[in-house]
Amino acid sequence: MSESDAEQRVSRVLKNKWRLDGLIGVGGMAAVYEATHRNGMKAAVKVLRRELSWEPEVRARFLREGYVANTVDHPGAVRVFDDDIDDDGSVFLVMELLLGESLEASRVRRGGRLPAAEAVRVASAMLDVLAAAHDKGIVHRDIKPENVFITREGAVKLLDFGIARVRVAQQSNKTQTGILLGTPAFMAPEQARGQWEDVDGRTDIWAVGATLFTLLSGQPVHAGRSTTEALVKALTEPAPPLATRVPTLAPALCEVVDRALLFERDKRWANAREMQQALAALRPEDLPTEDEPSTVKTAPPSEALIAALTPTPPPAGSSASSPGAAPGKNPGVAPGSNPGVGGGNTTASRPRFELAPQTGHLPGAAP
Repeated sequence: MSESDAEQRVSRVLKNKWRLDGLIGVGGMAAVYEATHRNGMKAAVKVLRRELSWEPEVRARFLREGYVANTVDHPGAVRVFDDDIDDDGSVFLVMELLLGESLEASRVRRGGRLPAAEAVRVASAMLDVLAAAHDKGIVHRDIKPENVFITREGAVKLLDFGIARVRVAQQSNKTQTGILLGTPAFMAPEQARGQWEDVDGRTDIWAVGATLFTLLSGQPVHAGRSTTEALVKALTEPAPPLATRVPTLAPALCEVVDRALLFERDKRWANAREMQQALAALRPEDLPTEDEPSTVKTAPPSEALIAALTPTPPPAGSSASSPGAAPGKNPGVAPGSNPGVGGGNTTASRPRFELAPQTGHLPGAAP
């Protein structure tokens, strides 16, 4: 959807209730508007592209964002108030309107890195939301800085539950083996393989570790010249120890992040609460409040940690799923001092993609 197309909806009234006051942002699948209800209530309205609204799977995934986010029932999950269909057939969600900026926008604005104390505060809040989601059997599957929003008051919100998976028996076939959903730079090895029976809360923990890694180092865990190269590295290479990228960080902080990023799922933090408690146990001297070196003497990773970072070779004859890419969605920020909803800056997001193995087609990437 082009911005000019999305702009044409401004001033339109949806279902005789919601007046679209202005365009917040445009993604590959949807546009987000600041809107006012006829009773004066302000909200964000996320409108799925008209042609996609007729695709049953896309439409179901779009609506699932609202249902899943509300099921989490945590202040850190963006609330969805309503869903409906416009007169032209476009499906839309009415969502909580947020004022602030995405975590990614904040990171970039501040030179690519955040002070350790702030990065840990944000990660702890993310883990609190994820603990609530995991308790209800919900795995987010697309944790990344673009999907974290910091409000003007400093509250942390997790966005875009549209590709979240509810781990219940009746939905076990919703995602087929070999179909990839997520963002390569923040994708755990088991998710990169597209084998969804192996994806659980520890997959989200890997993504929180990857987010912390990026916030603290200014670099992705696996750098690649393309999304495919990043995916291959996620499939085959363990994450480098954080201390090799930022030697001045406190060893205790590095160990928390490194454990979250272990290649083998069973060796990571067992759950979101456990990782949150490990972050809470860090000492003040481990967490500078400015972008300055920790006062704690640094040390190289231990031999035990290096051994843990080395993945166990796959069984003989096993193979990984083939990578590829497809459009995703992520709304943007609202006008004026970077307000927004559901994904921060749409134009800066890394691509999310999914592969239809039978075609290998790379249709494009959505912000």
